[in-house]
Amino acid sequence: MINYKQLYYFWNVAKSGGVTHAAKQLNITPQTISHQVSELETSLGTRLFRRVGKRMELTQAGEVTLSRADEIFQIGNEIELLVRDRAISGGFVFRAGVVDTVPKSIAYQLLSATLNLPEPIRLVCHSDKPERLFGELAIHRLDLVIADQPLPRELGVKAYSHELGQSGVTFCASPSLISSLKGSFPDSLHNAPMLLPSQGTSLRSAVSQWLSKNQLRPQIVAEFADTALLKAFGHTGLGIFPVPSVTADEVVRQYNVRIIGKSEGESIRFFAISLERRLKHPAVLAVRKIASGLFSTDVSSMTPEPFL
Repeated sequence: MINYKQLYYFWNVAKSGGVTHAAKQLNITPQTISHQVSELETSLGTRLFRRVGKRMELTQAGEVTLSRADEIFQIGNEIELLVRDRAISGGFVFRAGVVDTVPKSIAYQLLSATLNLPEPIRLVCHSDKPERLFGELAIHRLDLVIADQPLPRELGVKAYSHELGQSGVTFCASPSLISSLKGSFPDSLHNAPMLLPSQGTSLRSAVSQWLSKNQLRPQIVAEFADTALLKAFGHTGLGIFPVPSVTADEVVRQYNVRIIGKSEGESIRFFAISLERRLKHPAVLAVRKIASGLFSTDVSSMTPEPFL
């Protein structure tokens, strides 16, 4: 088994640029550091440094060892911060990332469950692009990422996508716009003004596939990266807009719009992406438990608006 004290001395030598600098930083003799690094090389069976003039350079094995040592000591620092935070706050810090295309109301319902655990937890949450959040997850800066797509394999992040549930797609519009639509749903969408989420989102993909399957071609008035802005524009009557069915009732109440219909056969999936293959973290388990109720049905309790 590797000696982590020896690894720590090696790491400091590699980071500081030499034995002398490392000795000053650690307040020990250069001879002690040299001996510990030599012992590490012996146990690994390879040289980690080579002399080039008066300088020490890492060998290829040294580069690999340094890369892994960076990860090990970074995790060590995070453990220290985690335990310190618990001592200060009386509970653990739970760091969650929410992909920016996940509706905030869904994220709220999922994450609020973590604040009702028997042991106090301080929730630290932020929203960002998926690539950035997955990068933070990979280096243990996040405990969980809530996303509307599974983790892409090409990112090379060793994490696991746990499906939380699925939601259908519901179309909403303002009462004034509904009164101008002709025919019944879904034919009423053809040539009607529509507001859509940006390309590349799971909601946009589900809507586009469903429209194509039903040979419907609405007039796309605008596209939005921010779903809250999309709904605000929809509230004014500028276009029909899609929302996950699980949020439809809330959207109707908040934006004073009406449901005109629901897609069949297309759904949006939501995931808890974690470094754990088998979920054990109490906060993540709480998220999964609340999700089982949230996504148990995505049928809106409100009746779709009739058409003339």
